[in-house]
Amino acid sequence: MRRCIELAKNGLGTTYPNPLVGSVLVYNNLIIGEGWHHKPGMAHAEVHAITNSKTNDVTAKILLASGISSHQQLLKKASLYVSLEPCSHAGKTPPCADLIISSGIKNVIVGCVDPNPKVAGKGIVKLQNAGCTVTQGVLEDKCKELNTRFFTFQEKKRPYVFLKWAQTTQGFIAPATKDKQQPIWISNTFARQKVHQQRTQEQGIVIGTNTALLDNPSLTSRDWFGNSPTRLVIDRDLKIPKTAAIFNDKAPTIVITKVRQKNIQNTSTIYEYSSFEKNLAQSICAIAQKHNLQSVIIEGGTKTLQTFIDEDLWDQAFVYVGKISLEKGIKAPVLNTRLHSKKNIKDTNLFIYKNNTQ
Repeated sequence: MRRCIELAKNGLGTTYPNPLVGSVLVYNNLIIGEGWHHKPGMAHAEVHAITNSKTNDVTAKILLASGISSHQQLLKKASLYVSLEPCSHAGKTPPCADLIISSGIKNVIVGCVDPNPKVAGKGIVKLQNAGCTVTQGVLEDKCKELNTRFFTFQEKKRPYVFLKWAQTTQGFIAPATKDKQQPIWISNTFARQKVHQQRTQEQGIVIGTNTALLDNPSLTSRDWFGNSPTRLVIDRDLKIPKTAAIFNDKAPTIVITKVRQKNIQNTSTIYEYSSFEKNLAQSICAIAQKHNLQSVIIEGGTKTLQTFIDEDLWDQAFVYVGKISLEKGIKAPVLNTRLHSKKNIKDTNLFIYKNNTQ
């Protein structure tokens, strides 16, 4: 099961809206096939594991040495491990439970049950009704942690929320005034590259009006290979000019505004209404969920970040503390939570916090 989890992580950032899943096929404690889910619409992990076992050198040696007559006979004696319950419904691909049954596999070990109402134990029941022995809950906590975004989205009906900001040792996230419309870099190049890596792994990224006006960010994953997240910009009164970098064609943009707007088909910018009267963070999460965004990074200024903190609507926080010094500046958000872990990225320190109330 640890190998299943290890394999599943290869799909981080590419499987959405599907979960991360890894699978291995085992005979006499030897892995004879393995795989993970790559992209939506493509084969699931169990399919890869079973297919891989047909051409695996280990399988060929076992067939030669054991006297087992065929690959089909070998599957009947094999055990299939999968980090998440096999699906029982037809979506873009056929049900994995049906493939397992038709392959003749009789022993299935499942890490955790799929929280999606379309599955939610139905895959396990289907396997059991077909005569399969199903063992559940192997490394269950680890398997759930692997898909914490998916589980949050399914069970809490909101995206998994990351907070991210950089601050000086004095606790400033930006100077009080700036001469140019661009960011002032507090963290080092390697830390910024890690930020771009995280962007490829998450589905949405949120900033406020002032960040868009003062920094003119594009919020793309320029320094790391992968997809750029959907950009959500808070623009209550539509102050941000259409020439801003956030409206380029490098990624979709959702504008959250109080001004009623009509959306134009086949454009990369969508307008979503919010009253801005209360619970803005909750409203933003509801909009993200509407667009099937399972995770969002809150990368705005102090006001935007503090909004999510005050509403207790966040799951992890990444705070980069650089060596740059500012005599005056804008104070960083206040996060009264115990430190979870710390990493050194050369001369920048990364402090990671987890919200234990969620």
